[in-house]
Amino acid sequence: MANAMERPGGRTARVRRAVMVATEDVIVEHGPAGIELGDIARRAGVGRATVYRRWRTASGLITDLLADMAERSEPRATTGRLEMDLLANARLVQRTLNSRRQGPIFRAVIAAAATDQECATALRDFYRSRLRTWAPCVVEAVERGEAPAGTDPVAVITAVSAPLYYRLLLSDQRLDRAAVEQAVAVTLAGVRSGAFRSER
Repeated sequence: MANAMERPGGRTARVRRAVMVATEDVIVEHGPAGIELGDIARRAGVGRATVYRRWRTASGLITDLLADMAERSEPRATTGRLEMDLLANARLVQRTLNSRRQGPIFRAVIAAAATDQECATALRDFYRSRLRTWAPCVVEAVERGEAPAGTDPVAVITAVSAPLYYRLLLSDQRLDRAAVEQAVAVTLAGVRSGAFRSER
């Protein structure tokens, strides 16, 4: 079993992928409350004992789904300009949240995190992972002189994506080009004014 865990494309990896897809399907169709381990096993075509042993609960499935999503997320952009890097980040968030599959999944996971501590921890870990992935574009901007010394990279990336997630949760509108460009423009203005400096 240890070898299968380490070998890309091994049986364990295939089982996990099938279970993650099945979990996504159920969340899209019924929300997180619809997750039932036996049904997930049936949809994934794997043994019930495997699912119960490895994931144990619906929260365990959601937690691993978030880890899987982080692992499969697109790498960050490297354009050489802070504005373009931030636009690339915002457009990635836009594509994800506008997706007919990923949008409902994120809504459901965020809702689950509001009432389940295991899911909340997994969601925080997911966002920390994505923020760490994109933070270097701000570090590089400081090195190029595009942003003041001491600019907090994580705060900048958070400022770009936060209004887009807010709109996802509190509006039935799709994220359009104007919303993306506004998030980036406001964040850039804050960067240039020194609002994101960690030492002020």
